[in-house]
Amino acid sequence: MEPIEIGLWVSGFMLVAVLLGMRVAFAAGTAGLVGLTWIFWNKFGYDPSRFLKAVTIAVKTAGQVPHAKVSSQALSLIPTFILIGYLAYYAGLTKALFEAAKRWVAWLPGGLAVATIFATAGFAAVSGASVATAAVFARIAIPEMLKIGYDKRFAAGVVAAGGTLASMIPPSAILVIYAIIVEQDVGKLLLAGFVPGMFSAVVYAILIMGLALVIPSFGPRVTGFTWKQRFMAIPPAFPIFFVVFIIIVFIYNPFGGDAWGTPTEGGALGAFVVFLMAVYRGMRWTEFKDALLETAKLSAMIFTIIWGVLIYVRFLGFADLPHAFSNWITGLEQSPMLTLIYILLAYAVLGMFMDAIGMLLLTLPVVYPAVMALNGGEFVSAADSAFGMSGPMCAIWFGILVVKMAEFCLITPPIGLNCFVVAGVRPDLSVQDVFRGVTPFFVADAVTIGLLIAFPWIVLWLPSMA
Repeated sequence: MEPIEIGLWVSGFMLVAVLLGMRVAFAAGTAGLVGLTWIFWNKFGYDPSRFLKAVTIAVKTAGQVPHAKVSSQALSLIPTFILIGYLAYYAGLTKALFEAAKRWVAWLPGGLAVATIFATAGFAAVSGASVATAAVFARIAIPEMLKIGYDKRFAAGVVAAGGTLASMIPPSAILVIYAIIVEQDVGKLLLAGFVPGMFSAVVYAILIMGLALVIPSFGPRVTGFTWKQRFMAIPPAFPIFFVVFIIIVFIYNPFGGDAWGTPTEGGALGAFVVFLMAVYRGMRWTEFKDALLETAKLSAMIFTIIWGVLIYVRFLGFADLPHAFSNWITGLEQSPMLTLIYILLAYAVLGMFMDAIGMLLLTLPVVYPAVMALNGGEFVSAADSAFGMSGPMCAIWFGILVVKMAEFCLITPPIGLNCFVVAGVRPDLSVQDVFRGVTPFFVADAVTIGLLIAFPWIVLWLPSMA
């Protein structure tokens, strides 16, 4: 049997296991180990006496992967960015940010929901985890919206959708993972996520205001705040922006010259600054312990997925599936841009059954080489026409599009993780309520993705200046 055939059979079994409810990390790791054993035994001609040798070689091959990849310095910034978010929550910075947003924009149609979106965007700038963002604002924003008469499903949907912004706005754990898989500059990818992330927040806000104008019960206005009250709300929220400023200046040095440190060092510095703020604001030992535990749990979950999937990726290399898929994609007689759209639609479907990080880790080793093989086609020429650059800029552009699809997957049924988190935090809401509430945001995400494809400069403008 050819290695490619083995690769297809094992990949099919793995997808079935995931669809039946097996965790992505364990499904991928098991599939990778079984696939490696199959390939090596196949080379031995299925000799029964050499089966154990095939297993031994497969185990040694798989065992080298997790440490070799996960010991990468770039991955170490994931726990620090997650810790920043939890420390900011326990320091009370999140409430201050939401209060400031409420006083400034709550007078708009659907103003409190709009304030929630902008507050989640602000919090996303110090937290690399969508799940943490959704959990925090489910506690803060939903009670405020219900208090003035918002539909509970829509209120839950606003928080679940707003939480996805942490996947795009730096620091973003998913962008870091993408950068490591495709071997691109982490700093530039994080920088590239800022404008599309804020653009997504604006599109969400426009959608909410439109719904509130058509269906007033979706979002009553909140009035009565004086200009003095609005300006008084800014200083308590200022530390959030101060931390963001420190991280950006440290990593990117916008004043010219070399960067002052790596993204990992920037994340550590940001975490230390937020820790000092939290201590100053009276954070108790139990709260600090909770922040560390939540960070450890979420980091362990992410790293476990990475370990399992990297074993599967090593198997894919032996099966030569990425190369075969790349040849098939480049051989299609259609527009490269149309091929890109088909790939993004496939991500939308796949995301209904897999979590975002697992989906990217499983697919990118196969999909990314195929997309980059479209050099000279419309995909690359769109970046060329914008900035006169090709390979690296296209990799960044494709990364932002894929991560935006990962955002979309965080709220799509039946696996949408953010929806489960919101329902878990709010016992008065069922998962079905949250899924109904996020439905309008599918339209907003589709519009955003279309605009990012049509106008690459939205993505490429900021990283091209770095």
